[in-house]
Amino acid sequence: MRIEDYALIGDMQSAALVGRDGSIDWLCLPRFDSPACFAALLGGDRNGHWWIGPPGRQPATRRRYRPDTLILESEWDTPTGTVRVIDFMPPRDVNPDVVRIVEGVSGTVEVATQLRVRFDYGRIVPWVRRTDGHLQAVGGPDSAWLHSPVPLKGGDYAHRATFHVKAGQRLPFVFTWHPSHEPMPTQIHAEHQLDETESLWKEWVATCTHGGPWRDAVVRSLITLKALTYAPTGGIVAAPTTSLPEDLGGVRNWDYRYCWLRDATMTLEALLNNGYLGEAAEWRSWLLRAIAGRSQDLQIMYGVAGERRLPEMQLDWLDGYEGSRPVRIGNDAVNQLQLDVYGEVMNALYLAGASGLTADERAWSIQRQLLDYVEEHWDEPDEGLWEVRGPRRHFTHSKVMCWVALDRAVKYVERYGRVGPADKWRSTRDRIHAEVCENAFDAQRNTFTQSYGSTELDASLLLMPMVGFLPADDPRMVGTVAAIEKELMSDGFVLRYPVAEDNDVDGLPGGEGAFLACSFWLVEVMAMQGRKDEAKELFERLLALRNDLGLLSEEYDPRYSRLVGNFPQAFSHVPLIHAARALSEHDETPKLARDT
Repeated sequence: MRIEDYALIGDMQSAALVGRDGSIDWLCLPRFDSPACFAALLGGDRNGHWWIGPPGRQPATRRRYRPDTLILESEWDTPTGTVRVIDFMPPRDVNPDVVRIVEGVSGTVEVATQLRVRFDYGRIVPWVRRTDGHLQAVGGPDSAWLHSPVPLKGGDYAHRATFHVKAGQRLPFVFTWHPSHEPMPTQIHAEHQLDETESLWKEWVATCTHGGPWRDAVVRSLITLKALTYAPTGGIVAAPTTSLPEDLGGVRNWDYRYCWLRDATMTLEALLNNGYLGEAAEWRSWLLRAIAGRSQDLQIMYGVAGERRLPEMQLDWLDGYEGSRPVRIGNDAVNQLQLDVYGEVMNALYLAGASGLTADERAWSIQRQLLDYVEEHWDEPDEGLWEVRGPRRHFTHSKVMCWVALDRAVKYVERYGRVGPADKWRSTRDRIHAEVCENAFDAQRNTFTQSYGSTELDASLLLMPMVGFLPADDPRMVGTVAAIEKELMSDGFVLRYPVAEDNDVDGLPGGEGAFLACSFWLVEVMAMQGRKDEAKELFERLLALRNDLGLLSEEYDPRYSRLVGNFPQAFSHVPLIHAARALSEHDETPKLARDT
């Protein structure tokens, strides 16, 4: 199915993608980054899936999330009646569960199901047996149980059933994973868990302080971000999927099931701005554990528990989404130097403190070490925030974020009485500012450029006024925004940098879609410049790209009018939240920089 045809369910430790046809085509257990037991998304049914619906696998007539929850309801209208499938993952006590309740809405409807478990990303065909009427699948370290009053029959390495459901009748199916060496897990009560899960989500959403005209879109994005949070540690993954292509049929296929410091810090800011101080505290604890050690060993990403080794490999038995190969797990970008993350971390911790988080002396000690590294290495080239797999460059955004790191350090001393060499930090900060304005600005075109000496533009330049580097109405920023609107727009949306089918500017062949975060950045900068009518128009166009459930992937490809890239993507939902806040009816003045 198209990427936008999928829905997300999750338990804040892992997540599943449910197709519009009622098939769960992606599920990794027990964690976001564990091997998938349903991998049809990146291969085919033979690589594991679990389908429930009327025979024929037609798309649902309609679907929705229950208000303010992550509980999915899909309905099919048939000639004999209407049937509903309720899908959710209850927050776990010990083992992860996927619950599917088939409910008769009207008439009597024939329903079918097919379960094909394949451990290790669709490679391992498990041994399946029936115990006390329940199915158990075992393969290596993995075991899964299916509990249901509906008996399934095996054949052709799958289990199937056809049954009828009448109006008012509800039949539960519960899929439970656990380590294969452990005894059968305790069976949960599906209906009780449904009530508990709905209450949990509604209570969480009730904390949201956003009251603008786009509250529904903001709440759905916040729920998505919460679903991408790994509850045991507070880490936040960029997306729950791997290898959904940026270029359909191409090779730009990456594993996003890890915690990028950049993505996570921007997520933290969105949570803080909407009243979620508890999540901010949990994330700060995760951050301090993950980055503890020598400042020069800071990575751009970590595993959900802070793991540092994320070796990249290819799964050659999977055909890839719509033939997009290779399928990758792990991510070699973990070894890149991206100097901007130092600024992201400093800014996030500064905002956390300004929002009311209790001061943490250990955090300040770690920050001091990070600042020492920035002072020594800010003038070096790096791979930049787009993780360009080519020669290192003096990326403008990286320099700006080094400026941010030192600027926030100075503010820590000036506003909160922290102990540190503020004069030294201020001097280096001002030196970086002067160098960027000298070496990254094209005076003839009146625009900043992607890197020193380059003529190329980059959407990350839109972040300069947001972090306080220059005012949004500074003539140089006005010129930069105008140049981006002229040269980096495709079908009305912003590309992150110039990429064409016949070039390899980032070391890889093929094109890509419009990076959705970049267009939301433009909305926010327009608002800061007082161009609210234009900003609102672009914002509404971006909201129209969401799927019917309010979810966004990483990019939108105007060539095919489709969402592309990993899904759903935190890096798209976070700037949506920021843009909505900037455009709120309660904000009658231009948006201020985020450090104020």
